[in-house]
Amino acid sequence: MIHRRLILGAALTAPALRSATAQEATLRAVSAFQEGTAFARPFETFIARVNEEGRGKIRINFIGGPRAMPPFEVGNALRNGVIDMANSTAAFYENLMPEGAATKLATKDWAEVRANGGFALLARLHAEKVNAHYLGRHGDKMPFHLYLTREIGAPDLRGLTIRTSPVYRAFFTALGANLVNTAPGEVFTALERGVVQGYGWPAQGIFDLGWHERTRFRVDPSFYRVEVNVLVNNARWARLNDEQRAILTRAAEEMEAGEAERSRTAIEADYARMREANIRVIEFTGENRDRWLKVAQDAGWDELARNAPQHAAELRRLLSGT
Repeated sequence: MIHRRLILGAALTAPALRSATAQEATLRAVSAFQEGTAFARPFETFIARVNEEGRGKIRINFIGGPRAMPPFEVGNALRNGVIDMANSTAAFYENLMPEGAATKLATKDWAEVRANGGFALLARLHAEKVNAHYLGRHGDKMPFHLYLTREIGAPDLRGLTIRTSPVYRAFFTALGANLVNTAPGEVFTALERGVVQGYGWPAQGIFDLGWHERTRFRVDPSFYRVEVNVLVNNARWARLNDEQRAILTRAAEEMEAGEAERSRTAIEADYARMREANIRVIEFTGENRDRWLKVAQDAGWDELARNAPQHAAELRRLLSGT
């Protein structure tokens, strides 16, 4: 009799337990950036916040960075539902959504882009082309630089082989560089072997990857802006309830809050480390400075106009006001 009661009790309890378990959603997440590095850390903090606030309701299972999935495969994996969430720059899924390149060219603050309809347009394009809900982004106010192993005296990259990505492709091409497109994990070896004589990268992050050991110069002024997006697969987002979505949205808003100050502090810290590492600054002034910055913007927007003619003008108006 006791045995039969235990079986009956288990039978009655099991559905309730399954129901309680089913209420906690688990999202599989991948970052396009190596764990613990500059552009992975904000996402990792976001995950910790979600998992704390969403205890028993929603949980993010962080699978890992490039060792788990090559960066240029993350966009397709998200679109196809192989993963539920991604931390990636639009440059890594440009094949799906070329309009994403506009965000690097933005000169308006991200809060203004959210308010003026720019974010809404980008969210719609992500939904249509990446099959993703655009949850938020980080990296705002963080600029890019060109880093070199040899000195140059003008905005002229002829004779140099530069590691690139879609972020800088048009810009460096316009200045005459030979380009090599590699994942970040391959850059140190390429520098070490002399395969490339430079690379584009943000003001923060070269120390995380050890590239400072092979870098001798940083070119100023900086150009463009970092954008790293946090995206959720559309179908997975649709299966979440309102409370689960609210937890993700709040965490994304907190991730974006204070980005300008965090970026400023990080930039100052890494510039100081560069000075200590004897990385010298090549400072373009006068006409060279004007040419450097003009070519960067013109090449970027011209490329976008070719790749995404339907939306390029509107994105330029909303993100830069020109």
